[in-house]
Amino acid sequence: MITLRFSPILALTLLLPVSVNAETELTDVQQEFLSANVLGIFYHELGHALIDVQNVPIFGQEEDAADVLSAFLIDALFDEETAQSIAFDAAYGYLTSEDTGEDIPFWDVHGPDEQRFYNHVCIFYGANPDAREEFAKDLDLPQERAEYCPSEYDQAANAWGGVLDGMINQDGEPMKFVPAKGEYSDILNPLLSNEVDSLNADFGFAAQITVTIDDCGEPNAFYDPQTRGITFCREFAPYLLETLEAFSQ
Repeated sequence: MITLRFSPILALTLLLPVSVNAETELTDVQQEFLSANVLGIFYHELGHALIDVQNVPIFGQEEDAADVLSAFLIDALFDEETAQSIAFDAAYGYLTSEDTGEDIPFWDVHGPDEQRFYNHVCIFYGANPDAREEFAKDLDLPQERAEYCPSEYDQAANAWGGVLDGMINQDGEPMKFVPAKGEYSDILNPLLSNEVDSLNADFGFAAQITVTIDDCGEPNAFYDPQTRGITFCREFAPYLLETLEAFSQ
């Protein structure tokens, strides 16, 4: 089964406040919430990329499979304290603020926000239930669901773990990060660049995947199979900070 590294560079990025010389001034709480959610979103889009370039068979919704990889990697890549911090903040990234007033589009390829929230919490909790009882309690995971979470994690590990096992230390194309300029670049550039470097140190990819930051006109992130590129939309950063503010009230 896959054994991955703890990324000390990324942990420092997540846990330390932004430098006073940085263009974007955030509190520690804002920095940690933004970094955790950018990471969780990136892992989700990486799931789409791997399904494409590694020819991963998917039974069911591809969006669900990408969500599962996000929770799985947060558990696999970090030490316990850092993983719990990331997973806790990333869970809230699945919830849309009630202030948006938007109806749930049941036709959409994504599941309802609350369901994605509990799936994320369940898989992460199930990876180490003895150490994560407080985590599950703080995020209101019902006992009826918690009983099944270790089995749900095992399913995730058997599925995604097998894919990643086959990529460890294999010859292949590296991921490529293209740095951006503009608002929030001083936060997004080092965060995504460091993670791309760390993944390249562990894995070989069947084709090169490019990671970029761009202005999209909406808070979004997506993988394009035509260009084999992951795009993180700059608008996601202020949206996530607004989400944090809404849940903090």
